[in-house]
Amino acid sequence: MTKYIGAIDQGTTSTRFIIFDHDGRIVTLDQKEHEQIFPKPGWVEHDPAEIWQNTEEVIRGALAKAGLSGSDLAAIGITNQRETTVVWDKATGKPFCNAVVWQCTRTNDICKELINEGGQDRFREKTGLPVATYFSGPKIKWILDTVPEARKAAQKGDALFGTMETWVIWWLTGGPRGGAHVSDVTNASRTLLMDLKTLEWDDEILNILNIPRPGLPRIVPSSDTKTWGPTTEEGPLKARIPVCAALGDQQAALVGQTCFETGEAKNTYGTGCFLLLNTGTSPVPSRHGLLTTLGYRFNDEKPVYCLEGSIAIAGALVQWIRDNLGLIQAAPDIEELAKSVANNGGICFVPAFSGLFAPYWRPDARGVIVGLTRYANKGHLARAVLESAAYQTRDIVEAMNKDSGVELSQLKVDGGMVHNDLLMQFQADILNVSVIRPQVAETTALGAAYAAGLAVGFWSGLSELRQNWAVDKTWEPAMSQSARAKGCQEWKKAVERTLDWVA
Repeated sequence: MTKYIGAIDQGTTSTRFIIFDHDGRIVTLDQKEHEQIFPKPGWVEHDPAEIWQNTEEVIRGALAKAGLSGSDLAAIGITNQRETTVVWDKATGKPFCNAVVWQCTRTNDICKELINEGGQDRFREKTGLPVATYFSGPKIKWILDTVPEARKAAQKGDALFGTMETWVIWWLTGGPRGGAHVSDVTNASRTLLMDLKTLEWDDEILNILNIPRPGLPRIVPSSDTKTWGPTTEEGPLKARIPVCAALGDQQAALVGQTCFETGEAKNTYGTGCFLLLNTGTSPVPSRHGLLTTLGYRFNDEKPVYCLEGSIAIAGALVQWIRDNLGLIQAAPDIEELAKSVANNGGICFVPAFSGLFAPYWRPDARGVIVGLTRYANKGHLARAVLESAAYQTRDIVEAMNKDSGVELSQLKVDGGMVHNDLLMQFQADILNVSVIRPQVAETTALGAAYAAGLAVGFWSGLSELRQNWAVDKTWEPAMSQSARAKGCQEWKKAVERTLDWVA
């Protein structure tokens, strides 16, 4: 019987289950959105119970669409929104509060205090990360400090902490009935709690943040022949299938794009925008505002590291234009609206809704629209929305070129926004490099599938995965140097206007 690989893609706005064949092609998928909860300005939450329920539903839905059963799958891999944090009761599986989402800025006071005591880079040498609201460690501290039941349970050893892959794996493998409590190295590297070199939780940082070590998951490889446990027959797969791979969503896209060589890079255009550059088996410190992070680790092989530039708001800005302003009915409509004008009409839109991430790391920033005149219309605004993703990416590439000492020569792209030709052409123009979209643009889920398939021998190795990768479309730069310089200068001025807004 033909076997397939299943991938759970637990994203910021939805959860999907995608089944892939041996050629890395999609056989079937199912998807369900979950609620975005905004209790206060700058706060973002998800309901973990809703996400697990949706996970069960999309697994059943995808199998039903293709007429498959759980036993047709050789293994399961998980990819997830990174940094989003849950604390739950290990006896009941009930979360002590909603998940604190990666975009949430509620830990600003915690981070300010940490920075005042030791500087924004006080943990960077160990973790590769600056102190910022983005990361999971301060979120765990916030939950334990503000939810008395969570702190009490943690002190008794009855609370479990984790990011979304940890939560999903725990439930997949049995939940309160012996579920595996693990986090792969890529997700663990985003907590501000893991030592990049030892790949272990750092006791000094745990003590500073007052986070009890017993509540943290065991750190495991991204692709693990020592599977963490099978799915349960009572679960949505109705079969015992190995759960043996997990990658944070951006690292999963790196694997899905087969960026296995030092110097290869990819950019994912999703809710946020994330550019990762493979730097090999040694961590490269950043001096220009980037993150040093784990790319992946396959079994007991040496880990592979990356430099990463993280942008908080990319596709989320298109959602905002749709949901908050009502300028479009559906996200893809943004392209036609932007095409209704020849340029941005002098407008720049910097979407610092949650502050600015890389390379600025300014939680005090807030979004601005600058350059408005009565000439400007909704088409100009739509174009500025798309251009903001490209300009933010250029900021990252400039920093990456300085840190790595290598000029980017081409950019592999993926994510929902890469089907927007206007954006991709502008990205090639503003970077002055080729932009390449693969035939399978669902590279995040594909990377999780690849990692799971490697663990059980479904694919023989990296060379077989490379053979699956193929170009769909390439955009070449067609902008004059003077136009590029003018646009970038205006963008930098607009970024300056966002700063020092929040005291």
